[in-house]
Amino acid sequence: MHVFYAPEFPGNRELPEEESKHAIRVLRLSPGDPVMVSDGRGNLYRAEIGEIGKKSCRLLAEQLLDPVPATRASLHIAMAPPKNMKRFEWFLEKACEIGVDEITPLITERSERRKINRERAEKVLIGAMKQSVKSRLPLLHETRTLVEWLDDLPDDGKLRFIAHLSKEALPLAKCYRAGAAASILIGPEGDFSENERAKAAGKAFVQISLGPHRLRTETAGLVACTTIQVINEMHP
Repeated sequence: MHVFYAPEFPGNRELPEEESKHAIRVLRLSPGDPVMVSDGRGNLYRAEIGEIGKKSCRLLAEQLLDPVPATRASLHIAMAPPKNMKRFEWFLEKACEIGVDEITPLITERSERRKINRERAEKVLIGAMKQSVKSRLPLLHETRTLVEWLDDLPDDGKLRFIAHLSKEALPLAKCYRAGAAASILIGPEGDFSENERAKAAGKAFVQISLGPHRLRTETAGLVACTTIQVINEMHP
């Protein structure tokens, strides 16, 4: 069954224009066809196509499926995007499928990319959410410098980790506590500078390892997401 994203559903039963065009012109759906709708906030509905126009599609007969509660084990990945934007988009897609709640693109001292195409990035996340039939859309924050982000970090009780390839860093799997919310810092290809690591340490970030090998930035982010997901599945 096809899944659509409609953040104002069911109050507004008309699909957003882009979603309507996809339903009508690409999928060629007709009145009465069953669909699913995600509002991106934890609600997933079963509905059917109602009235259609050239650029509009209205839905009927919504049924709220079992809502997905917000988990206390929320995961926030703050990452310096790689130089190749496609690699960052790949991370967004896979992290959404596996499970991430918030993403912040960071500008660090050694960043190779300082801007992202936010509109494109959000489309990637929406597509991944629909593909994996999820009801929650990860929150993509504005790009910020690492220093700004650390200075404004709220005292939210989350576990705080910074990925670093050093002998002192302990494996994430040994540091993370099942069921806990966490924020994880992932640096650029050139890693965080000593000053940046010291700044993070001053904000209670613990150095963690994501394995014995040097990973690409986007791979490191995905390993972090997967590790957290696996631990929480093993200890629900």
